Amino acid sequence: MQTIIKLSIVFISTFIVSCGQKNEAPDVSKINATVQVERFEKDFFTMDTLDLDASLSRLQQTYGDFLNDYLFHILQSPPEKDSVLSTVKRFLKDYAAVYIASQKQIPSFNPYKKEIEYSLKLTRYYFPNYQLPESVITFVGPLEGYGNIITNRGLAVGLQLYLGADYPMYKEDFLREVYPQYISRRFEPPYISVNCIKNVVDDIYPYQPSNQPLVEMMIEQGKRLYLLDRLMPDTPDSLKTGYTAQQLTAAYKNEGVIWSFFVQNDLLYVKDQLQIRDYINDAPNTAVFGPESPGNIGMFTGWQIVKKFMKEQKNVTLQAMLETPAQTIFQKAKYKPD
Repeated sequence: MQTIIKLSIVFISTFIVSCGQKNEAPDVSKINATVQVERFEKDFFTMDTLDLDASLSRLQQTYGDFLNDYLFHILQSPPEKDSVLSTVKRFLKDYAAVYIASQKQIPSFNPYKKEIEYSLKLTRYYFPNYQLPESVITFVGPLEGYGNIITNRGLAVGLQLYLGADYPMYKEDFLREVYPQYISRRFEPPYISVNCIKNVVDDIYPYQPSNQPLVEMMIEQGKRLYLLDRLMPDTPDSLKTGYTAQQLTAAYKNEGVIWSFFVQNDLLYVKDQLQIRDYINDAPNTAVFGPESPGNIGMFTGWQIVKKFMKEQKNVTLQAMLETPAQTIFQKAKYKPD
């Protein structure tokens, strides 16, 4: 095991969100990217439970395949009819309070609809052949289940994971094991649009893990974050990265020191997952940089490398950037922060 060279990094507390230089967004006012919002959870939780079979049939007529996705993938009900009815009855009873909380927290989806539509217009501008989702379906599912997914019907949003970081059920022991505090603090409504567009990014450029060295893994994450940045130019970087405002500001302040750490410790071409996992996985912090640092610091560094590459290669499209090998981006970026 190599010796880690310690560097003095002070992650200061501040409420300023440092965003770096922004790209000017293109005019997409004439592009049509309308989505229909379908509040599935309202229809589901107000069903006539005295005739549940008929009620589910009506939902099937309205929501088509999404009902099957909901029953068998989100609720994970066995396929037998009696099992479906039993699962639904139990879920309606157990999650009535969660449903009520979701309606209080998100009475209208219009603010998120507007943000999503703007991002989808930019998606159509940059990727004209990509088939845009035409619907956003909101639902309430198990707390330990899906938050945002793409289905055949459209973008699906699990409102049970956007009830506010202080929602009491998030603090229960079994959920703390699934969602530690550094994750549950993001269970706020402003993350709805970001997570929807992250799914679009992953659909455009699916993650394909391979035995890459650390620097290439960082750049692959950086590509996705750069694309998200271009599709959501008005959204705070703290929401897109998942860092706190303080962590993001500190990462920019210490950008050169962070890079020096990777270089001086010969980590850029390491492939051993035990050595590099602390730099590329979501976590409360990056241990070697202290408790106030963000986790997944490698994503931040990869993002800066991609931004440097795109600044130098002014005629490279987003599609071409995604198709450019990470090693080529690294070599051409000549990234060397102060």
